[in-house]
Amino acid sequence: MSLPVLKNYINNEWVEAQSKVTGDVWNPATGKKIAVVPYGNTADVDLAVAAAKKAFPAWRKTPPLSRARYLFRLKDAFEENFEEIAQVLTTEQGKVIDEARGEVRRMIENVEHATGVTTLMTGYTLEDIATGIDCYGHRQPMGVFAAIVPYNFPAMVAWWFLPYAIVAGNTYVVKPSEQVPMTQTKIMEILDEIGLPEGVVNMVHGSRDVVNGILDHPDVEGVSFVGSTPTAQYIYKRCGETGKRVQALGGAKNVVAIMPTADIDDGMPSLVASFFGCSGQRCLAGSILAPVGDKTDEVIKKFVEAAKRIKIGDGIDQETGMGPVGSAAQRDKIMAYIERGIEEGATLLLDGRDVQVDGYPDGFFLGPTIFDNVTQDMTIAKDEIFGPVVSIVRCNDLDAVIELVNTRDFANATSIYTGSGNDARKFKYEVTPSMVGVNIGIAAPMSFFPFGGAGNSMYGDVKGHGQEIFQFFTDTKVVIERWF
Repeated sequence: MSLPVLKNYINNEWVEAQSKVTGDVWNPATGKKIAVVPYGNTADVDLAVAAAKKAFPAWRKTPPLSRARYLFRLKDAFEENFEEIAQVLTTEQGKVIDEARGEVRRMIENVEHATGVTTLMTGYTLEDIATGIDCYGHRQPMGVFAAIVPYNFPAMVAWWFLPYAIVAGNTYVVKPSEQVPMTQTKIMEILDEIGLPEGVVNMVHGSRDVVNGILDHPDVEGVSFVGSTPTAQYIYKRCGETGKRVQALGGAKNVVAIMPTADIDDGMPSLVASFFGCSGQRCLAGSILAPVGDKTDEVIKKFVEAAKRIKIGDGIDQETGMGPVGSAAQRDKIMAYIERGIEEGATLLLDGRDVQVDGYPDGFFLGPTIFDNVTQDMTIAKDEIFGPVVSIVRCNDLDAVIELVNTRDFANATSIYTGSGNDARKFKYEVTPSMVGVNIGIAAPMSFFPFGGAGNSMYGDVKGHGQEIFQFFTDTKVVIERWF
């Protein structure tokens, strides 16, 4: 059977890419090709940006409430197609179906939150800043914005940005990850049905050439990115050179602390989900487990036992607890880190390299992997592995945990399990990461709070979604006015 060949979505039409270079899309559970994706070029970017630029003047003049009404219709359309989006997502990304449903729900919540534009985008005024002179601050849309998004959350991440950009009056170009392009394709098919004006939202498939085409295009006002720290640094630098606004969210090395006062039995389900949910492929995943005190051995024993009970398999299966990693290349990279941990002297308590899944001999599977006796200077305690590998770093006290958190060269998220309010306050006060969980393993903000880290986990000064996102997508025009 011939595989479907995906198309770009430009000016409300499905168009073939200008480039004839293509790549393969894989089902990570079966290890089989399921689609062909075009690797676009600058000509494809030019077409999309031109459509978005042409659409901007009329879209800007559309009242914000009228723009929001399109999002109300889109929210309903997403609800009607909820399960189908989740199924496509799991098929091409691998995460279990309940995780996919959770991702689609978060996507929809951002659409819902953006409909509050008539409150969130308002400016401010002050009469009589001097005698007979008034001052106004108006938030105005700026033009064409773009998103470059990762493979681990094919549905949600683009929608941390897109609904806010368009409801504020801008137009948009999305570049999905070439590894998982089918989910956003499905989403654009749904969006096409709600009747947005031509060119308001566009999508271009591709890889490096499309990324650079967006970064260098003179008509793109700003770029949102989520991915690895090296790529975030690259995008931040290129946008600086071309004068674009930029929010580039990078990688993570998240520490989860377990204090002696923690209720470990009640906390274990969320703790296991923190490390092994989405096969460890998320920037909020736990990476280092830091137990403290005389219950350390008990904590480790219960954690390993819980990890052993996770059922590995195809994410479409409702009984599956952890799906495959996203690609064969990612699996091989993670396995190399496991070898490195062994070489550096860590104790391998649970080895996921030889996991076998009945009926799926070619899938990209790894089982939960847990190292004990990891020291802070080991590679597995410093690098972002982005997979189901846990490094246990035993700590003597809370100060040692805080030092561990603040010396990882990342500052995305961290969590503490404790029964002590004093420990919780000290922890959240002194750690550097911007997203902190207390007795919660995944410190994921809802759409109405900002998402993003600090340090090498975030380049730019405005984070994803939340109230502040309108600052990124608008320019504040100040009018000082006097009449004679």
